[in-house]
This record gives sequence, structure tokens and C-alpha cells, in this order.
Amino acid sequence: MVRSRSLIAVSGLLVAALALAWIAWPGPPAHRVYVGGHVLTLDADNRVVGALSIRRDRIEAVGSDAEIEALVTPSTEVVDLAGRTLMPGFIDAHGHFPGSGAVEIMAALHGPPVGSVTSLAALRDELSRAVAAKNAGEWVFGFAYDDTLLAERCHPTRADLDAVSASHPIFVLHVSGHMGVANSAALAELGLNDDSSDPPGGALDRDASGRLTGLLLETAAMPAQQRMLDRSLWEALRVLRYAADEYAARGVTTAQSGAVDARMLPALAWASRLGLVPMRLVVWPEHERMGDAVAAGEVRRESYRSDWFEVGAIKLIADGSIQGYTGYLSEPYHTPYRGDASYRGHPVIERDELGRLVRRYHALGWPLAIHGNGDAAIDDILDAVAAAQRERPDPDARTVLVHAQMARDDQLDRMAALSVTPSFFSAHTYYWGDRHWEIFMGPERARRMSPTRAAAERGLRFSVHLDAPVVPMDPLLLVWSTVRRVSSGGREIGPEQRLSVLEALRAVTLDAAWQIRHEHDRGSLEPGKLADLVVLSANPLDDPNAIRSIDVDETVVGGRSIFRRH
Repeated sequence: MVRSRSLIAVSGLLVAALALAWIAWPGPPAHRVYVGGHVLTLDADNRVVGALSIRRDRIEAVGSDAEIEALVTPSTEVVDLAGRTLMPGFIDAHGHFPGSGAVEIMAALHGPPVGSVTSLAALRDELSRAVAAKNAGEWVFGFAYDDTLLAERCHPTRADLDAVSASHPIFVLHVSGHMGVANSAALAELGLNDDSSDPPGGALDRDASGRLTGLLLETAAMPAQQRMLDRSLWEALRVLRYAADEYAARGVTTAQSGAVDARMLPALAWASRLGLVPMRLVVWPEHERMGDAVAAGEVRRESYRSDWFEVGAIKLIADGSIQGYTGYLSEPYHTPYRGDASYRGHPVIERDELGRLVRRYHALGWPLAIHGNGDAAIDDILDAVAAAQRERPDPDARTVLVHAQMARDDQLDRMAALSVTPSFFSAHTYYWGDRHWEIFMGPERARRMSPTRAAAERGLRFSVHLDAPVVPMDPLLLVWSTVRRVSSGGREIGPEQRLSVLEALRAVTLDAAWQIRHEHDRGSLEPGKLADLVVLSANPLDDPNAIRSIDVDETVVGGRSIFRRH
């Protein structure tokens, strides 16, 4: 949501002044101890102890109350947990920081359980309010509508959006982030008309007469999404602050921006340096927009690396979204798409091209993160990785397969053999479980979505994530979803794929840290590691059903408290 011209093409003194005026986080104390609670270390033995000691930004010791109290001096800050729980801070294994801050500047169009937009009329009403706040001719954006939650069970059309305003360009982004709808004014601004051709990896939806409906799928939506990123300095700062505050309040100590371009990367780097992002941040350059710069050596990971900010894997997108009917499957969708019983979705990057790209980045030594939802896309991804591994073997590549939503058992076996590590969007079971069961996948395949137990049984190391802002940043709901696998409608979605609470907690802490090669300095509470931790109002080990109701009382990054609930 932030462009470099918005954050760095202004006076450095101005931005520094804004940072100083904005950030009220105190520095880390020289010595702080937490006593009187339950400390979930999530170390190799999953030890649970009573207390912990921090020296500035590092963990000094963990142990019993008596052991830690022996370290206390008159200058020590002593925090009485009073029976609460202390654990490692949550690591955002895949998301799009600061995208959740879009609610500050766009019309939020979420359906249940996040929002209340359940009809085209309600969607138009939200957009009308956004239009009323704009100057004549300005772009109006909405995000997170879900066609399957609208009473009409369809996408809005250009005509629906034209009815809101014919003079304002309007674009609304689907909840999946893989498509959106533009009105006539927006299509004209984007240079699209009925004679325009589909771009590679995308499509311009048309009605029976061949006229554009306004629905732009996959790569066809990218130009409109770029317009969404074109923000003033003040808007960019509002977005950044909202997301930073939200993540801190949810216990996130390492955030991720999972597809950045050449403008956003330096903007986020500067925001981190200036203290506008109080947690650690990992960014993934996106192939479509940064691939050539990466291949040419113009993006150097070591130029950005610090304890607070780094450039991680290069991100490729092999297919789309199951709930958008653009995920690429080996068997047709349960409910035919527009009456086509053979429809299986489609790749965003064709198989041969995907293989070429994966070999190119692997040969350059770049870590890879590849989006794959459907099992046909996952086949293509694993074939591409296998070819790259034959050319340049790396037994510890840790290639991240993002979402891996419909991964089969044979594919999990291949991942283990190829040093591929999945990051499962396990909260799909809560947010879309009912619709996967009834509409997209049918009961048998829906039970298999995000197959975390099958992965664990194979010794495959993995993380789980929320893909925020696709769904809200709420790591404890994510843990609950991974443990319980219950939909928002109350249906159990494949209970045989459930994890234990400890396994799920590790998937958002130590295993997520391992996935980004930071298991040495974060993800568990052990002496010498960074003091990144959260204080919870209750112990998640006590009652799996209650995990989603637990509050984050404090978030600490590098020994510095960035959020306190009381």
C-alpha cells in the first residue's frame, strides 16, 4: 500500500519528524524479568517454565521463579505475570503488510464473518459513501467483496458500479486479491475496451455479446491494483500506522510483505529504519514486477539486511484462488464454473515458463516462494523445483510453497524430498470451509484442504498463515482454526487433519522462523535469542476451544514493549 515516491521522495527531515512525533514506543530496559506465570518456551523439548529474564534486546535466561528472581537487582524491572502466559511472538509466515491498513482509505466490502456486505445493494451503498468523500473525478476503491456471500451469488458488474458513479473511476478488489471489477470510467482510464486482448496469465471477462463486464482476472487486474497503490504521503502513513498498530495488538513480532515492487521495497525499508514499523519485517520481491531487476543483480539482499528488515524470497504466482475459480486443479470444480463441467481453473504462469523461471532464480541462489493453491499448480511447481534441484542441488533450499491448499499426499512426499516447505492458509477452514464443501471442492476434497496432519506425519516442516489482508490479522484465531478445523457455520472440515495445540503454536513461531532461516534468533524463548515475545491473558494449552478468545496483553520486540492492552 506504500509507494517509494510517497515515503522517500519528500524531505528526509519531514519524514523523520513525523516518525518522532508518531512513535511513542519506549526503548528496551537494561534488565526486565517476567515471573509468576506460564512460559511456553517452544524449544526442542517444549519446556514450560515459570519465569524469563531479558537483558536489553536478548533473552538472558528462562527457568523457575526462584532461578530468575536470583538475577533481580534494584534496577531490574519486574513484571508479575499473575498466572498469565508468556510465549514467543507470532511470526507472519505469509501476508501483505501493510495491506490491512487499506480500511483507512478504501471502502471495506467484507462479508460475514468479517463484515456485513451480503448484497449488491449493500456493496453499492458502501461505495456511495466513499464517493461522497472524494473530489470530482477521483478514483474510488473498495476491497474484499466476496461474490459467494452476496445474495445474488455473482460478481458486481461495470453497470453495478456505474450506478454508483459514472464520473469517478471505481475499482473493487475481490477478497482473494486475484481479481476485481472496474466501472466504465475505470476501464477507460486503464485503456481497456471491448477490443482489448486478454493479457498472459489473465482474462477480461465478457458477456454473451463480447462486451467487457468489468471483471478483471489475475494479471488483467494488476494495472488497476497498481492504481490502488498510488497514494499521497499522508494516506500512505495512515495505512502504515493502522497496520502497524493492528499487528502489534495481535502479537506479531515479525511481519511479512509477500509481493513488493521496486517502489514499495525501498519505501518499506525506510519506514522500518525510521521506526514507523515497530516489528521486524521481511519482504518478498514479486517476480512479475521485480524479476528482471533481481536477475540483473540490481536487488541485493545483503544491502537491506538488518535485525529489523530484510529481503527474503522472490515470489512467483503459479495459479489463482480456489474461491475465485482460478485455482488450477487436476480434477474439475465440484460446482461447474458457468456450466462448464470440465473446468479445472488455469495456471497464471504456464508450465514451461514456470520451470524456466524457477531454474533461473535457483541458479542465482535466490530463495523461492511460490504461490500454489490447486493440486495441478502444485504438480507444476514441484516439477519445476525438481528440475532446478537436478541442475544445482541444494538439500536445504527451503523453497516455500505458499498456501499448498489442495496438496495431495504424494505431493507432500515430493516436498519432503525436494526441500520444499509448505505454508498453509489453515484459516480457510473457518472462513471458506462451508463454501469449499458445498460449492468449490465438494466434501471429500474439502476435508483435505490445508492438510497439516498429513504433512506432520511425514516429518515435513511447515508454517501456517493468514494472508492478511485477505482475512484479518489474528494469529490466535489461526491457531484455533488449525487445531479445531471448524467453519464459520459450525461444520468440522476434515478433523483428521487437526494439529495439537503445541504443533499449531510452533507453526506460527519456531517453524515459521525456520522457514525464513531465522530459527537461530527467534521463534522460541531460549537464552541468546531476540526478546520477541507476547503475554497472553490465558494459556492456550488449557482449552483448545477457547484459543480464539484469548487476548494479547503485551507484545515485546527486541525487549521493547510495542503494545500493552492495559
